[in-house]
Formats: sequence, C-alpha cells, structure tokens
Amino acid sequence: MSSAAEIRGFVRSRSRRPRSWTDLYSTGLGLAVVAAMLSQPASALLAAIARQADPSRMGAGVALVMLAGTGFLAAARAIGPVTLPPADAAWLLLSPLDRRAVLRGPSGVLLAISAVAGAVLGVGLLAVLGTPDHTGVRLAAAMLLGVAAATGGMAAAVLAQASQTWNTWAGPAIAVAAALAVAVALLGSGAGRRLLAAAASAPPAAGAVLAAMAAALAGLLVRRARRVLDRIPAGTLLDASVGRGHAAGAAVAVEPGSLTWSAEDAHWRGRTLRSRRWPALPAPMAPAWQDWRRLGRRPGRLAVLFATAALPALIARTGGGVLEGMTAAGVKGASGLAGTPGLLGVSLTVGLMLVGGLAAAAASTSGARRDGDNPALARLLAVGPRRILAARALLPGLLGGAWLVAVLAGLTVTGALPAGPWWLLGAAAAPALAAGALRMARRRPVDHAMPVIDTPMGAMPTGVLVWALTGVDLVVLGCLPLAAALLFQPAALGGFLAAQALSGAAVLSVSVLREGRRRRDPL
Repeated sequence: MSSAAEIRGFVRSRSRRPRSWTDLYSTGLGLAVVAAMLSQPASALLAAIARQADPSRMGAGVALVMLAGTGFLAAARAIGPVTLPPADAAWLLLSPLDRRAVLRGPSGVLLAISAVAGAVLGVGLLAVLGTPDHTGVRLAAAMLLGVAAATGGMAAAVLAQASQTWNTWAGPAIAVAAALAVAVALLGSGAGRRLLAAAASAPPAAGAVLAAMAAALAGLLVRRARRVLDRIPAGTLLDASVGRGHAAGAAVAVEPGSLTWSAEDAHWRGRTLRSRRWPALPAPMAPAWQDWRRLGRRPGRLAVLFATAALPALIARTGGGVLEGMTAAGVKGASGLAGTPGLLGVSLTVGLMLVGGLAAAAASTSGARRDGDNPALARLLAVGPRRILAARALLPGLLGGAWLVAVLAGLTVTGALPAGPWWLLGAAAAPALAAGALRMARRRPVDHAMPVIDTPMGAMPTGVLVWALTGVDLVVLGCLPLAAALLFQPAALGGFLAAQALSGAAVLSVSVLREGRRRRDPL
C-alpha cells in the first residue's frame, strides 16, 4: 500500500510544474524583504523593553497577555484545531491510509503557528514586566515560556479534539484561565503590586528554570497529542475541513459575509432545540422575538461579549489614562506639542471603542440580515418594513448601549476618565449603535466591479472598502458628541449628553424612515 507522502507527491507531480531556481530565488527574495521590513520594528521593540517597568501597570499588562493567550487557544479550539484541506478530507481521510501520516502536515503547520504566537506572547510579557538587567537571558526565557504555553495549550486542544474526556475539561480550563487573568489584573495594587515587582526583578536563572520546566511539560503534551492524531474522529475532521473550506472560499472571493453565515449554520446544525410557545406580542415585535430567543440560547456568547467590556479599562490602566495610555506617549506633530497625545491616536482609539459597541450590537441582527437577503419572505409577514425595523432595533440598541455603558463605567472606576456620569453617554449612544448594526446587517455583498484606487500603501479595492464601512459610517455620525466628549473631557457633560441623545435618535429615525422608501425587489 502506498503512503500518504507518496500519494501527495504523485498528485503534486501531475498538477504542478517542477520548481525551478527562479521559484526558489523569488521565495528567498520575498522572505528577505519581509525580514528587512520587520527588522526596524523588532529592534525598536527590543530597545523599548530594556527598562524598569512601572509596578502599578504590571497587573493589567500581564492580564492582557494572559487574555490574549486564552483567546488564541479558544479560537483554535473553535476552529478544530486540526483541519484538512477539503480535497484531502474528501478522499484521503476516509481511505485506508495511516491517519497520523495524513494529518502530519496540518499538525506541523499548527505547531509552527503556535510557536510564532507563543514567541509574540513572550515578548509582550517581557515588555510588560521590563528587563532591569540581563536583557538577552530574560528575553530568551520569556520567549521560551511563551512558546511552551502556546504549544502546550494547542496540544491540549488537539487532545480535546480526539478525546471526549479532554473535551469536557477544555471549556472549564479556558474559563479558569480567563478568571486567573482577572485575578492578576486585581493584583495591581497593594501586596499584589509588590509581588509582581518582585517577580519582574527576580534573578534571570529563576526565569530560565521556569521556562525549562514549562518547555518540558509542553513537550510531553505535544508528544501525547502526536500519538492521538489517528484517534481523532473522522466526523470531527470533516466538520473542521468544511469550515476551513468556507474560510478559504470567503478569502478568495473576498466575501466575509459568507463566512459568518457558515459559522452560524455550523453552530446550530445538529442541535436539538426545545420548542416553546411565543408570548403574546404586538405585530412588529413578534418577528423580532426570534433574535431574543436566539440570543437566550447562547448564554456563553453573551457572557464573553460583556466580558470584553473590561478590555478598554485594562488597556487604559496599562498605559495610564484614556489619552496618555491609548495613544502610547502621544504623536508629536499631530497636536503640535511634544508630550501631548496626538489627535490622530485619540481619534483612532475612540473609533475602536465605537467599533466594539457596534460589534456588540451586531451580535443580535440575524433576523434583519435574513430579511435583507430574502425580502420576499419578509413581505409575507404582513407588517410594514419600518415597523419591523424599529422592532428589530430594540435588542441591538440594548446590547450595544449596555456594552458601551460598561466600558465607560470601567474607565471611570479605574481613573482613566475623570469623575462624572460618563456611562450616560453610552446609554445615549444606543440608538446610533442600533442603526449602524442594522445597516451593516442589511448591506449588499461586496461589489467587485467598483474601481481600484492607487494609494501609497498599494492598490485599494473600493468595493471592499465600501462594504467594510457600511454601518460604521452611521455610528461615527451618530456618536460625534461622545467622541468629542472623550477627546476634550469637559467639566460638565450636560450639553454633550443632550447632543448625543439627539444625534443618536436622529440617526436611528432617519434610518427607519429611509427603510420605507427603499426600492422593493419583485417576487
């Protein structure tokens, strides 16, 4: 019987031309150009970590690094983590070939990705803790510790894919890791601050020993994961390969909307749901009740959504203030004064905060998205489009406003914002977030016939740009008073609060009224 390597070699020899010296030269030149581009940022980063870190900011910084690693492992577990190309999954996976040999290539790629991600996490950890001395030794120990944590966690995810016992414990383990990150963030004051400062100034030998122990444990997990590759169920690998095929298709066709639909359908496929009687609701609210039911059936997603509201407070606590920390020491020339946070950096930070609120609001717009994809079915409800859209705007506004309220409250509690009712601005921005989320849910697919604009950064397809900014434009327009308040930080928020309430309500009202005048597609 032929091996998997021989079969793959036979297919490559028939489907591709042999590699020439020109191909090797092009590959080497591309790698050299990438290395040259990354050399300057890498050297600047290494020069920046050779300093004594502020103990008051260590807790939040370490918590951010831990949350980044936890998110990486959670994403890997959701993807597979071991996946196959659709072609290999269709005819190699179910063949008599050794499954471990079939999965050797994907598992090697997975190990390489984990090593790179772990090295980045290690450098981030060292940037938070600082290097008072022996920078080279501490850097090597931190990178080894990060690589060990990432590869060990990925190996545990592979074991969870192959064993139901490991899969049962994988979810609680990720939750415990997130809880530990929160506990580390709370250590940034009092005795915890002194403990983190002592850990940062520990002898380099202690860090090297800890990294070696972590590497040994990660090696055992990787070895065990390699042994169980042939025990991963074929159904699990087929499902993962289908998701990989959808992702590849969305990337090639530049159509991210199809990827979100496939992820949503994959979540509900094969699940047994209990049927309950719908409550007696007014006509516009009855079609919108499906969004509430769908959200209630995914409490974990709702918990993760509101847990992310603590990230801006952690970032601000790490950097020191909503203007100083969010712009990372300021941009001279953007504001004209050295040491003053640049207007460009502040605007970017506020924009990211609003995008987070928009993402929270968009988590409950599947009903509006289906109405946009199939307007004929929506007309069978015998309810006007304006009334349905107004009813569907209630839940996105509630989610987006609550997320923004939690963010502003966290920034106020941590001292990143001055004392005041900042959270009221988040509540007043809820209508604008709902309008943006509904507009984003009903946007058309990417129009690839639109022209391509030449920019200093390269060719920019306007179709993708217009698609990405659809919905964001309404949020930016409706939240201008909130952005101005965060930028100038006035002593009294009354005027900004009134302006935000009026602008948010106006944007949502115009969006709902415009829905009634849209051109209707024929049945």
